[in-house]
Amino acid sequence: MIGGLFLNDDNTSSQILKPGNNCWRLERANRAAFLVDGEAYFKAFHSAVEQAQHSILILGWDINSQLRLLRDESSDSLPETLADFLNNVVSRQRGLQVYILCWDFAMIYALEREWLPIYRLSWRTHRRLHFEMDDQHPAGASHHQKVVVIDNAVAFAGGFDLSKQRWDTPEHRPNDERRIDPDGTPYPPFHDIQMVAEGPAAAALGDLARERWYRVTGRRLPPSETSNYGIPWPKRVAPDLENVFIAIARTEPQFKSYPEIREVERLYLDTIAAAQRFIYIENQYLTAYQIKEALAARLQEPQGPEVVLILPLETNGWLEQNTMDILRWRVLNGLYEADQHDRLRVYYPVTSGPSSQCIMVHSKVLVVDEKLVRIGSSNLSNRSMGLDTECDLAVEANGNSSVAAAIAQFRNRLLGEHLGVKPQEVAQAVIQKGSLIATIEGLRGPGRTLKKLEAHISPKMDKWVSGTRAKIIDPEYAIDPDRLADGFIPPEQRQSASRQLLLRIFIFIIPFALAAAWRWTPLGEWLDLQTLVNAAGKFKGSAGAPFFAIGIYLLAGLLAIPITLLIIVTVLVFGSVTGFAYALTGTMLSAILTYSLGRLLGRRTIRRLAGKRLNQLSRRLAQQGILTVLAVRLIPVAPFTVVNMVAGASHIRFRDFTIGTLLGIIPGTLGIALFIHQVIAAIRNPTPLTFGILTAVLGIIALGMLGIRWWLRKHDETDVVKN
Repeated sequence: MIGGLFLNDDNTSSQILKPGNNCWRLERANRAAFLVDGEAYFKAFHSAVEQAQHSILILGWDINSQLRLLRDESSDSLPETLADFLNNVVSRQRGLQVYILCWDFAMIYALEREWLPIYRLSWRTHRRLHFEMDDQHPAGASHHQKVVVIDNAVAFAGGFDLSKQRWDTPEHRPNDERRIDPDGTPYPPFHDIQMVAEGPAAAALGDLARERWYRVTGRRLPPSETSNYGIPWPKRVAPDLENVFIAIARTEPQFKSYPEIREVERLYLDTIAAAQRFIYIENQYLTAYQIKEALAARLQEPQGPEVVLILPLETNGWLEQNTMDILRWRVLNGLYEADQHDRLRVYYPVTSGPSSQCIMVHSKVLVVDEKLVRIGSSNLSNRSMGLDTECDLAVEANGNSSVAAAIAQFRNRLLGEHLGVKPQEVAQAVIQKGSLIATIEGLRGPGRTLKKLEAHISPKMDKWVSGTRAKIIDPEYAIDPDRLADGFIPPEQRQSASRQLLLRIFIFIIPFALAAAWRWTPLGEWLDLQTLVNAAGKFKGSAGAPFFAIGIYLLAGLLAIPITLLIIVTVLVFGSVTGFAYALTGTMLSAILTYSLGRLLGRRTIRRLAGKRLNQLSRRLAQQGILTVLAVRLIPVAPFTVVNMVAGASHIRFRDFTIGTLLGIIPGTLGIALFIHQVIAAIRNPTPLTFGILTAVLGIIALGMLGIRWWLRKHDETDVVKN
């Protein structure tokens, strides 16, 4: 029996955990449990929040308001989606306050997340539900802590965000129909772990969350009072541990007047050094050089511990696969070289069945012997050691056999899940063989299993991801934005100092000149639709009409006038057929002109012009293909001119840019032409037939755009599944 354990105060001394050194606080938990995979966590979250009386504090790297918390079952009285669920709970529980703090994310993640206006509309439906975006960190950092505290009595912490593409079951069934996004898009199997604790340890996490809230808002939140209606422990969650002490380890970068905190790193190093038999690790990344050195040192010892690493085959996305994965291969090569006594194994999990898929390992777990278990938000990356905020929980057996048994059972449960066997089989094999590696090798087989992860690096990418670039990709400290740009721009593409000075003067003056022109001259009236139509109509019958129309498009591109407005005017003035031809030609030439301008000015200059929009585009444009440009055209994330200039500055191939742009603008331009043509027809001859045709045209346009966007998302998803 694991439960029923009581620790006296004289047992709180720890061999590894040291508050003030490798952890912040060491607090008692009346009970605690390991929540493996999204189904377990989201059910537990739903159940605990349903019982909240006073306060709910949520810290996240990402939060999605449309996340479905329940899939196979539903609450009798409460919604399943996150935003509706929280608003309902607040509405029915008098006095309950909800505080949500989400990282004010870098725009490189814009295509993966809900936009801020959507957040505002979704969350701000009740006055006692408070939502803030947290940008209190150095440049290039992120808030990566994933913490939920309910009534200051129950808390969750680990690797899970309340976001999309996280829900899954321990079976990780291939093509599970329940594993879909809020928009209905399927995603690959996903593995992660959260811990839930009740008691003073939860209150300590409440202190952490309230401090974060204060730093963002300047307002102090009072601790919740003890509830008179019971503890909001999630129903149907049996505790794995009772009356234990939980350590809280943090990473916080130096920022403003707040000092740097590196408890996460220190605890990793101390725990690895204390291992005697086994080091078991699950993590999304493996790029931290300090961790690599610590593991390598243990592998070189004649009688050191076995090291088992469970990692994803590849990280998500082209950009990470060609950056973070390259750094991971280097670390693995270093570990393989240090493994002089054959005590290292690196695996990745796969599903069973003919359509076997790789499982995305997002968990952050460290188990050492049967003496310590650690679950948290920190990746084994340099940025998790010093740049991003992190929060990990750890429990040490400290000689207590019941706690040691719970730690071993948790490790065996994870291995059983990955190998497709029962935890009891793993436990029995470990006892018989006395080796974690021998146990895994004996239980590996076809179907659901662990496969060996071999280290291999493309020589070209290995050369590219080196020196300054390597430090920028996975930084341990904040990096100056200029240094960030310099690390990725070849020296021959950097402009001379004099040219830079002239360009900066030009860029500084032009916005003010344009602003003054729009404000104090008749130029501002030109953005009025009727004015534009009247002006263009004067040239309709002239021989120079095509040149006039195309010239306007070129000028509009330089002035960043909305391209859609020009297309509408062109079709209204010149008719649907001629207008479509002029609009398509003008749009393409304007795109080519601003693309060339972006290529001429260079990435650094465009970064100053576009600001955060450059980051917003980089994830798509980094793939540098026709489909990439097509996707950005059909699902725009920035104005037309900005996209063109960033594409030029990013050195997208001209062929890919032109073909992708042409394919991307044809549907919209054709749709506008058809729609305006039919509107005019309906106005001139208002019959049921003309209005019926207008409705049909609208339907066809809508279905066409939805179909194209679905195809693009499907293409992206297919790439992920193949990986």
